[in-house]
Amino acid sequence: MTLRARTWLPLVLATLLCGCFGGTKPDARPDNAVPVLAAKPRIGLALGGGAAKGFAHIGVIKMLEASGIHVDVVSGTSAGSVVGVLYASGMDAFQLQETAFSLDEGKIRDVRFFSGGMVQGQKLQDYVNDLLKNTPIEKLHTPFAAVATELETGERAIFVRGNAGQAVRASSSIPGVFEPVEINGKHFVDGGVVSPVPVDAARQLGADIVIAVDISARPDGNNPAGMVGIVGQSITIMGRKLAEQELGRADIVIRPKVGQIGPTDFDQKNVAILEGERAALAAIPSIKAKIAEKTAAMGKPPVPAH
Repeated sequence: MTLRARTWLPLVLATLLCGCFGGTKPDARPDNAVPVLAAKPRIGLALGGGAAKGFAHIGVIKMLEASGIHVDVVSGTSAGSVVGVLYASGMDAFQLQETAFSLDEGKIRDVRFFSGGMVQGQKLQDYVNDLLKNTPIEKLHTPFAAVATELETGERAIFVRGNAGQAVRASSSIPGVFEPVEINGKHFVDGGVVSPVPVDAARQLGADIVIAVDISARPDGNNPAGMVGIVGQSITIMGRKLAEQELGRADIVIRPKVGQIGPTDFDQKNVAILEGERAALAAIPSIKAKIAEKTAAMGKPPVPAH
C-alpha cells in the first residue's frame, strides 16, 4: 500500500463508521413514513323489540350504510333480533328490505290450538335458519347477540353461540302469544321482558359506542277500556321504565316515529322503513361527532400515573 493510501484510508473508514454509529441522528419519522393511525372505536347497534314496528330497523341501517358508518357488533331483542341476525349474517340494507317485502306471514306463524292458540315459533326458527343457511351465531359475518328472558329465573339470557334461528325464536317469544322455547332444559320468552333495547348486550360484545334504536310502545294517554286494555297498558308502562334505564347507557338513541303502527300491522312495513330512515338521518351528525370524539380520545397517549 502506498503512503498516500495509508494516509486517506483511515479517514474514509472513520467517516463510514460515523455514518453507521454516530453523527447526526436520522429523522424518527421521515416524510415518506407510514403514519400510525389512531385506534378505531367499535360501533355497536342495539335493535329493540316492537313486533311489526321492527321494520324501522331496516331504514336505520340504510342510512348508516349510506353515511359510511360501519357497525362492528349487533345486538337484538325480539323483532330487533330478527333484523339484527340477518344484518350480522352479511346482508346489506337493500337485501334486508328485499327480504322484508317478500316476507309472507304464513312462513313464520304456526298456531297450535291445543296450547291455547299460541304461536309455536318453529316456523320462525326454520325461516331464519333457512335464510342464514344454518350458520350458527358464532360463524356470522359480524358478532351478534340475541337477548331473551329465562322464564324460571327472570334473568336476562344473551345468546352469542349456537343455533341462530332458535335464539331468535327465544328472543321473539312474546308471552301469551308464543309458546316458551325450551333450550337445554330451560325455558325462554321474549327479551323485551327484561331488556327492551339491548344496549348492555352490545357493550358486552365489545362496543365502544352504542347506537340504540328504540321502537317500543308508549302509553297513549288514554284510559284503557276492559281488562285486556288495562293489562296491555300496564305492560307498556313497565317496558318503558326498563327501556329508559338501559337507554341511558347508550351513546346515541334513535327513535323512529312508529307509534301509529300496531304489533301485527305487517302491511305497514314500508311506512316503518321510511320512519327509520328519517330518524336515522337526523341522528347522523351526532353519530359522526361521537365517533370523532371517541377516536380522538383513543388516539391520545395515556395520562402518566403520579
